[in-house]
Amino acid sequence: MSTETVVPHALPALATEVMESLYQHRVLSTLQVHELHTPNAHKSFSRRVLGTLRDAGVADYAPGAGRLKLWFLTKRGNDAVETLGTRAEHRRKQVSAEQAAGPLRMHTLAVNDVGIAFVNAARARGDECGPLGWRHEIAHPTTSKRNRRSGDIVIADALLTYTQQHPDRTLGVHQRFIELDRATIPLQALCEKFDRYARLKDYTPEEPGKDTRSSGWRAYYPTFPGVLVIFAHRDRKSLQRRMQNTIALHQANSHTRDLVLLLGLLDDLSEHGPFAPIFINPQNPERYLDWLGKPQPETKQ
Repeated sequence: MSTETVVPHALPALATEVMESLYQHRVLSTLQVHELHTPNAHKSFSRRVLGTLRDAGVADYAPGAGRLKLWFLTKRGNDAVETLGTRAEHRRKQVSAEQAAGPLRMHTLAVNDVGIAFVNAARARGDECGPLGWRHEIAHPTTSKRNRRSGDIVIADALLTYTQQHPDRTLGVHQRFIELDRATIPLQALCEKFDRYARLKDYTPEEPGKDTRSSGWRAYYPTFPGVLVIFAHRDRKSLQRRMQNTIALHQANSHTRDLVLLLGLLDDLSEHGPFAPIFINPQNPERYLDWLGKPQPETKQ
C-alpha cells in the first residue's frame, strides 16, 4: 500500500474532514475552514489543523489579498481523499496554486460563503446542512444529445441541499440551484441562464423503452429545485440596481415566469441568514421573503 493511501488514516479525524471540504469546494480561506469545522474554537485551532495538512503534503495555500490564505488540496491530497469510503462522490478537479490565487477564486469563495450561511443556519435551528451540503458546477442538458448545441446545457454554480426538521419531527428536504452574480457578466447573459433553467424544467427526454416520467431532472430531484440568485462583491447601491434590472428583464420574459426564482444580496445572507426576509420574488417584488418563499412577520426597511 502506498503512503498516499494511508494519509487520511494517519491524520486526526478533523483534519480528514477538512480535506473532504477542500476536495469538494476546491478553494477555502482560513476563515471559511474555521466557520465550517471549528466555529466554537479559537481561530488558531483551525490554523493548526491546516498547518498539519500542509506539513503532511496533502494541502497547501496560495496568498490572497493582505494576509488571506487560500487553501487547496495537492495532488497527494486529492488522491488520499479518493481512498475514503465516506466521500460522497467523485468531484476531482485538481487546483494549482496559480488557479487558487487566480481570477476565479473570488467567485468560488463567494459561492462557499453562500453555503456557509446555510450551514450556520442549520446549526442554529437544529437542521441538517453540513460542510458538504453544497456541490459546485452541477450540469444538466436541456435538449436531447442528438439535437444538442452550444448553450443547451445549464451549469448551476452550485446545488444546495438543506434538510429542515419541523416541530412535528417530520423532515423537509429542500434543494436549490445557486447562481452567484458578481456583476462580471452582462445582465442579459445572466437572464439568458434563467431561460436555460426554464428549458431544463420543461425538458423530458424521449428514451425508447424507458419511463420518461423518471428521466431528465426527475432522475435526480423529487421536485424541480428553485433558483437562488445571490448578488455580491459590489457596493450595496450598485447591487440593488442590478437586482432591480434583473427583475425587470425577468418580468418581461414570459418563458421564465413559471421558474421559482428568488434574488438576494450575499451581505444580507451572511449577516441575517437564509430564514430572514431578505429575498425578492420577481413576480411579487413588493414583499421580502425567506429563502423558502415564505413571508415573515417583519418588514424589511
